Amino acid sequence: MQSRLRVHGHPIQPMLVTFPFGLFVCATLFDLFDLVGGPAFLGEVGYWTSVAGLVAAAMAGVAGMVDLWDVPAGRTRRAAISFNVVNVAMAAIFVVTCLVRADAAQRGASAALFVTEVFALGVGAVGVTLGAHLVRVFDRGRVEAGGLESLGAVTGSTVEITRPAARPVN
Repeated sequence: MQSRLRVHGHPIQPMLVTFPFGLFVCATLFDLFDLVGGPAFLGEVGYWTSVAGLVAAAMAGVAGMVDLWDVPAGRTRRAAISFNVVNVAMAAIFVVTCLVRADAAQRGASAALFVTEVFALGVGAVGVTLGAHLVRVFDRGRVEAGGLESLGAVTGSTVEITRPAARPVN
């Protein structure tokens, strides 16, 4: 089973999912530092980092929906749907926190919003676990080559070389 969206043979969606999760973690850390007495601008930075995480989550969600198209019915499809639902739930919680903060003058997080963000990261951790399972399933049967095998198709002591087909001369 292969993903439709690939870069150099690797599925794009697992790569994209790391961005929103990482941005949400950074936003939560900025909010923590703001709450414990850091400079006031850290709350603003946390807010805009959350917004960037939401944009990244939207891109990862689109890639996830494209990949979901090819997942066969059964256990793997249920895991893929669960993975996407969990990621949407995490993003939805951050949407709520961003909407609450949007009208504030400093856009800093309150203690309640910080706890909400930590809860959202817990939801996202479940998504990371499901995503790791899906990557193993999507790449099952694919062997990572090492050494000379990574340079091309090597069988025994013979290297197979494929040449492009000749173009007809007009």
